[in-house]
Amino acid sequence: MTTAQPVPFLKGHGTENDFVIIPDADGDLTLSAATVARLCDRRAGIGGDGLLRVVRTAAEPGARAMADEAEWFMDYRNGDGSVAEMCGNGVRVFAHYLVRAGLAKPGDIPVATRAGVRRVRLDEETGDITVAMGAARLPGGDVTVRVGERNWPALHVNMGNPHAVAFVSGLDEAGSLYEPPVVEPASAYPDGTNVEFVVDRGPRHVALRVHERGSGETRSCGTGACAVMVAAARRDGAVAAETGEPVTYTVDLPGGTLVITELPDGGIEMTGPARIVAEGVIDPDWLGRDEPHAGAGDRAEHRTNG
Repeated sequence: MTTAQPVPFLKGHGTENDFVIIPDADGDLTLSAATVARLCDRRAGIGGDGLLRVVRTAAEPGARAMADEAEWFMDYRNGDGSVAEMCGNGVRVFAHYLVRAGLAKPGDIPVATRAGVRRVRLDEETGDITVAMGAARLPGGDVTVRVGERNWPALHVNMGNPHAVAFVSGLDEAGSLYEPPVVEPASAYPDGTNVEFVVDRGPRHVALRVHERGSGETRSCGTGACAVMVAAARRDGAVAAETGEPVTYTVDLPGGTLVITELPDGGIEMTGPARIVAEGVIDPDWLGRDEPHAGAGDRAEHRTNG
């Protein structure tokens, strides 16, 4: 990437799942995977689990079909630079940025993503943000998650991106999560997957740790919390479509708490906070180098193996 001008950025997080935010309303920037990985590097860059590029939907070739539904497109990248379909914490931070920047008003905000348009509701009084995440898909088939010598059955849940949800007796059973857990059969997830390890905290109250595809272990994963809620509800026999009543679970993550509700029509709603913590400009000389570095290579390898 080359640029003659400093590039503005912001830094934000949703339950400590943190992101570099790059405003690019007219789609003028081309961010290579190496550039994204450098920006997300926690030692040599700004640091983040991923990157959110804010671009008008009509200016993004792959998203223009959604321009009539949503003015803004969330171009989400994992921390290793790879492209991802959706990020639940990211879309809350994205909507928060739109309101902060005067690009949208509090209330209902449609956001275009690679997983489709997500409708976001920002409560001006509480600051909480609720995202209509769409319905979960359960592809079926037996899936197993393995860490070292231990393995667990898992549920394959798709929230616009893939998840393998395993219930364990203790969150430490997931190990360090420096390396992605092994998920079998590999054919169930041809593009890799996010893996959640889940324990019970109380009635309709669970906690998790997550290894995110392309980012490693993160402090929070919004789509993962939704996938976990769906898996827990199916295990507990609390299916909104069958009862005709919304089913709500509290999901604790290392970085905070999200409230996930499944509606009788199958739609999933996620409610939680979002924060902007800093803003500034990126040195154009540093950004233009675009050289690879060890951290990006390591994380890219994790993405491939996951």
